[in-house]
Amino acid sequence: MAGILVAVFWAILVSFLAVALARLAQTLKATTKLVADVTDQAVPLLADASAAVRSAQTQIDRVDAIASDVQEVTSNASALSTTVASTFGGPLVKVAAFGYGVRRAIAGRKEDVPAKPPRRTVIVGRTISASRRAKRDSRGKRD
Repeated sequence: MAGILVAVFWAILVSFLAVALARLAQTLKATTKLVADVTDQAVPLLADASAAVRSAQTQIDRVDAIASDVQEVTSNASALSTTVASTFGGPLVKVAAFGYGVRRAIAGRKEDVPAKPPRRTVIVGRTISASRRAKRDSRGKRD
């Protein structure tokens, strides 16, 4: 009787192992099919990605060339600006200052034009001396 129990136990154990192995085989087949399908779809995607990367590299090379050209133009414009400023800036400032001085001198010599009366400034609680008022008025004049 003990032999029959052992034989039945081994039969059940072998049956469970056979079912487990059959399911494992099905799982491996499904996995193999899935990997094959993924490979079939991934190869064209990788080719497209590779083409996109090559195109992007070409565009980056173009942008790099444009950026270097812009940098060169900027440095040339800066050099030109510095040259123009040093060549014409000093003499133009001197001419403008001379013109301003001439205008002030001519305006000061006109005796037929009556002088403007000084502006009166009222600040509540304070009085401004005449000398401070004259200094302030002379700074504020514009011709």
